[in-house]
Amino acid sequence: MANKNRTDRIVVIGLGRFGGSLAIELVKGGCEVLGLDNRPQLVQRFADQLTHAAVADTTDDEALTQLGVREFQRAVVGIGTDIEASILTTSLLDDYGIPNIWAKAVNRQHARILQRVGAHHVVLPEYDMGERVAHLVTGRMLDYIEFEDGYTIVKTIAPEEAIGKPLSESGLRVKYGVTVVGVKRPGGDFTHAEPPTVINRSDILVVAGKRKNVESFADRT
Repeated sequence: MANKNRTDRIVVIGLGRFGGSLAIELVKGGCEVLGLDNRPQLVQRFADQLTHAAVADTTDDEALTQLGVREFQRAVVGIGTDIEASILTTSLLDDYGIPNIWAKAVNRQHARILQRVGAHHVVLPEYDMGERVAHLVTGRMLDYIEFEDGYTIVKTIAPEEAIGKPLSESGLRVKYGVTVVGVKRPGGDFTHAEPPTVINRSDILVVAGKRKNVESFADRT
């Protein structure tokens, strides 16, 4: 087994549907995962699947300290049903100076509070999935991912105005404020887009930019 450094060690707090599935995926990806939950039955369920699993009240500073949580560089707070515990746990992790704290929120108000008490990244699974599916249902986009601050990457078909032209002459960046970062030919793999790349009618494009710009671009496809 490869040596693990500190960035490969992640503590996942809350082993419900979100936290549990996330923890298992992290282990599959080669990370060492400490899973914590205050429900013994859940901890028992994941005991053989995670690197370490323990029953703990994660709002208790002493309990987290004894488990070595202060030493982690990444933490995920997956507590969803107990908002108070979610907030208190996130605040403790911030007090420890953990540089990467991810937290699950059940609504936007909860998300704002988590950010205020120290979460660096807030995940709204229900909202995020709803927004993503809404974009896909319209048929304008083949895939859609939105990051922080409204930055978006989408997979979409090539617009008529770009067909047969090199990217450097298409004017897409100037007109729409987006960047074509990848191109997929029929039957081929995605390749990095270069200024001389000529867009064909059957190409699929990977486009990045601000959400409103990307949506405006997708409307033209």
